[in-house]
Amino acid sequence: MGAKRGLLIRGGDVLERLAGIDAIVLDKTGTLTKGKPVVTSIASLAYDGMEILRLAAAVEKTALHPIANAITKEAELCKLDIPTTSGQLTQPGFGCLAEVDGRLVAVGNLDWVHNRFETKASPTELSDLGKRLEFVPSSEASSSNQSKSIAYIGREGEGIIGAIAISDVLRDDAKSTVDRLKQEGIATYILSGDRKEAVEGIGETVGIRSENRRSSLTPQEKAGIISTLQGEGHRVAMVGDGINDAPSLAAADVGIAMRTHSKENAASDAASVVLLGNRLSQVVDALSLSKATMAKVHQNLAWAVAYNIVAIPIAAGALLPQFDFAMTPSLSGGLMALSSIFVVSNSLLLQLHGSFQKAEKTRTG
Repeated sequence: MGAKRGLLIRGGDVLERLAGIDAIVLDKTGTLTKGKPVVTSIASLAYDGMEILRLAAAVEKTALHPIANAITKEAELCKLDIPTTSGQLTQPGFGCLAEVDGRLVAVGNLDWVHNRFETKASPTELSDLGKRLEFVPSSEASSSNQSKSIAYIGREGEGIIGAIAISDVLRDDAKSTVDRLKQEGIATYILSGDRKEAVEGIGETVGIRSENRRSSLTPQEKAGIISTLQGEGHRVAMVGDGINDAPSLAAADVGIAMRTHSKENAASDAASVVLLGNRLSQVVDALSLSKATMAKVHQNLAWAVAYNIVAIPIAAGALLPQFDFAMTPSLSGGLMALSSIFVVSNSLLLQLHGSFQKAEKTRTG
């Protein structure tokens, strides 16, 4: 049933743990958002915007993060000549570094890029860069269902020289999924390495409580927060999509990976459940299936125990002295088979679970 619903579930023990989940941690980029961001504006302190884009694309061309893909795609659309690089270094959750045209170039979040070089842009220059980025016309209309991230570009000997704004659109099923999780009594959290403004905006739109939103986190800090929640007695599931989420997926009681790429990645390798349909609503499907499965397990165990408590003494001749009744071997074997038939039949009724869910969605819709 999981396979039919586009769920790759790695073992029965995963279903058992998933049925007991009471807190779900969500990544932002590629999980709550579609993971298909686009460049909306470019600003620079001293260079042409295309030069900033050219340098950023050179550094990011081998990275797998959605923001890196957006930058390289924009450079290709602008038909820029992307230079070759050497000494490529990626620090998950922070950014990328490479040698371009004989000088080191860094692309990533503000603090990380700012601290890569001895020559640093002044606070006034950084403030001016932020203002320029705000007022550059954007091809995308701003709305509550968009998340805006900023990648800063720095170069050896100059410090930060420019910035690129990237917008990503919220998944269509993000808010409804969070609402359904709340109805199930499951606490939701958003943990992201992105800047505070972007995380707060998305968190507010989907309905995640302000105290459950955390921004500017490293992959290790995300995993640390999950461990803290577990220490408080929560059973935690983590939903993510990229290499930045791998430590958190491994640390959670159940790791759930979005299948955003056609091939396996670090997130799906570390996860216990992979959402092959790349739909956030499949998280609720996985939880529902796990609870229904465990309910069948408990029903079958209860039946088997009760049936055997009654049938075994009778088969052993407990009724023979008083009622002169004893089972023949063939009758005992038949009753044993009847028990197995009941258990199998009850398990097969699980297939109706999906039909009932569809009917319920139709009524509520």
